[in-house]
Amino acid sequence: MTSPIYVLGGAQSDFARNWAREGHDIFDLFAETTRATLADARVAPGDIEVGHVGNFVAELFCRQGLLGGFFGLVDPAMADMPAARHEAACASGSIAVLAAMAEIEAGRYDCALVLGIEQMRNVPGGEAAEHLGAAIWTGHECQDVRWPWPHLFARLGDEYARRYGLDYAHLMAISRNNFANARRNPNAQTRQWAFTEASFTADDEANPVIDGRIRKQDCGQVTDGAAGVVLAGERTARAWAKREGVALERLPRIKGWGHRTAPIAFDIKLQASRDAPHIFPHVRRTTAEALARAGVEDAWQLDGIETHDCFTTTEYMAIDHFGLTAPGENWQIIEDGSIELGGRLPINPSGGLIGLGHPVGATGVRMLLDCARQVTGQAGDCQVEGARDFATLNVGGSACTVVSFVVGRDD
Repeated sequence: MTSPIYVLGGAQSDFARNWAREGHDIFDLFAETTRATLADARVAPGDIEVGHVGNFVAELFCRQGLLGGFFGLVDPAMADMPAARHEAACASGSIAVLAAMAEIEAGRYDCALVLGIEQMRNVPGGEAAEHLGAAIWTGHECQDVRWPWPHLFARLGDEYARRYGLDYAHLMAISRNNFANARRNPNAQTRQWAFTEASFTADDEANPVIDGRIRKQDCGQVTDGAAGVVLAGERTARAWAKREGVALERLPRIKGWGHRTAPIAFDIKLQASRDAPHIFPHVRRTTAEALARAGVEDAWQLDGIETHDCFTTTEYMAIDHFGLTAPGENWQIIEDGSIELGGRLPINPSGGLIGLGHPVGATGVRMLLDCARQVTGQAGDCQVEGARDFATLNVGGSACTVVSFVVGRDD
């Protein structure tokens, strides 16, 4: 890291809300979350020097582009503020964070507001699936597939099964854990959902097949939601800490980052890794670079991880791609309870994309915010006791764009 980047505060919308059903549009979601972010960070709108928005396909879901122009509608003090929108499918929010970090590190600005946002429940499910399919290689992949993302991530499970073996019970343990964690989260989409024991089995009625080995409980949610953070360089953070009467060292800081983009096509990525121990070597490089930049020698030194679980197979992949186990031995720390809240290294204490929800453009920002809350003891009933360092892994497309952050404090 060339210079410290601090997280002054942030906010997340309630992911259980259906904004269209309430008579609201994407601007209403944008405005409410932006104001809540500023209030939590205790920063005036006029003190924000630049805005960045992570969003995947508002043009398709909402017929709305140019989302950076919303900041000036939220508050007149931001009416001529520079702003930009960033797209990288499900990693859009993380790319927006990286852009804001780069501007702070370059000295252009010292205080940025980053908002991730997606409205997805305003169209029927089939139409939503078509819109989300914009992140496959159009005209080349999944042309005869009804549900492209369950199909591709079922194939990720197939590749694990081919190389190392894969027990469906381990995927369902991931699902059960994330839904259980979500019940603790007051902003989780599924916090009031009810399940039976059969829900987490290969029961075709209680847990129907979507595509291949992917069943209903393997899937992340279609969600309306937004999350925002205020990022600051050292000058702004030092002044903020003095004003608030807290030590600078106690503020959450982005200690490390990793970012890689592989070819968009799923088969090309599999072919490239055919002689490699990891199914996605570029994902392993991304997490390793984030840890190295943060000065963390081993992922087991972390206190927790917020990772992409658009499907259970994605979280399964994250385990060995963080280096927590040897490739293919992911099941070991699932079976021994290490990834559970209270375990050796909790994964997705928020509930993740399966339990908390997955508004595509918001997920990367939401992960970062949850990490910042964890390391400052503000995660409520999802809190990992004594947390000091948390990491994220955010995946866009079929592991095309991947971003990892390490967030911690220095005291």
